Amino acid sequence: MGTLFVKESHGHYRPAVTGEIVEAARQELADRIQAGQSIASALEAQDYVHLQIGHRDREVFAAMFLDARHRVLAFEELFYGTIDGSEVHAREIVKRALHHNAARCIVAHNHPSGVAEPSMADHKLTDTIRQALDLVEVRLLDHFVVGGGETVSFARRGHL
Repeated sequence: MGTLFVKESHGHYRPAVTGEIVEAARQELADRIQAGQSIASALEAQDYVHLQIGHRDREVFAAMFLDARHRVLAFEELFYGTIDGSEVHAREIVKRALHHNAARCIVAHNHPSGVAEPSMADHKLTDTIRQALDLVEVRLLDHFVVGGGETVSFARRGHL
């Protein structure tokens, strides 16, 4: 891969540093995935949540709310925790889904430990969220766990 450059205020170019490249990628995806735009693929949603929460040094639990045609209604960080966990309430996810009049939902959280492998608690939580959303006719499309540059998809693994 070639070197990426940043244009400075005085018109000269310099090699970009890693943080600038990541921030540019995060902004590019944020521009693509904004309210009213459709999610083109599961991979696009995965990349988006990875860039939004994968770099955090404490656990963040977020949700992407979509309409029936997979157009983005909102992306919200809902719960914050410590380096090894956060308290997540399914009823709050349901409340936000109803607030946005969502038909679909994707949830995601990071593992600051760097290990993306879902825990048993993650599996139980996913089942609880799915059941709660089912009661109000909102379909849980996926749960992504982000850690160490990797993202695990519950849907891809057949857990949803």
